[in-house]
Amino acid sequence: MLKFFEQEGRFPRHAGEVPKAAVDYVARQVKVEPELFGEYRWSGSTIEYHRAQVREALGFRESTRADEDVLAEWLADKICPMVFTDEGLRSALLARCRTLKIEPPGRVERIVGAGRARFEREFCLHVLNGLSADSARSLWELATGEDGFLLELKSDPGRLGLETLLEEIVKLRRAKTLGLSADLFGGTRIGWWPPGGRGRWPRIRRTSRRISRRSA
Repeated sequence: MLKFFEQEGRFPRHAGEVPKAAVDYVARQVKVEPELFGEYRWSGSTIEYHRAQVREALGFRESTRADEDVLAEWLADKICPMVFTDEGLRSALLARCRTLKIEPPGRVERIVGAGRARFEREFCLHVLNGLSADSARSLWELATGEDGFLLELKSDPGRLGLETLLEEIVKLRRAKTLGLSADLFGGTRIGWWPPGGRGRWPRIRRTSRRISRRSA
């Protein structure tokens, strides 16, 4: 567990996470049979005592509920604007815990979700607060309209040609009538949108709708 924590910055959750080669190597060092590792109990006072020894040896401490709130806020403020995947947020969180010498909390997924939700809410509030009343009304009509223009805006224009070029010009002219500010997204600190990263948009759209309805 000591060597695993040194490498991963956390304790293994079960024996299967520890490479067999590492078990064999340590077994040779302490002159015991590698099979004995399979008898190690992963719950109870013994493993808690061993974990406490490892934390003390490496200068780490257990995380607290207050740490979880601070980590979620850090994710929302520093990482979510640039990282778009759960795996990326999880990796950043574990690296942050190692830097702070905190044993990663057991509720990593909850912290990642809380950080993402906080960022999305702040992002939507920032954008909505930057809309004029006329622009907000126009966007609402666009989202709830039955003329299909929103679908047209989101559709792929297809192969480039004179006809598609003229169609895109019509879309652009109509979009300009929404009266959106050129710096609407200024100050949001959101990074580039990677291929396949659009999975965030449905969540932001749902958050935006909730905020809009409450404001109305």
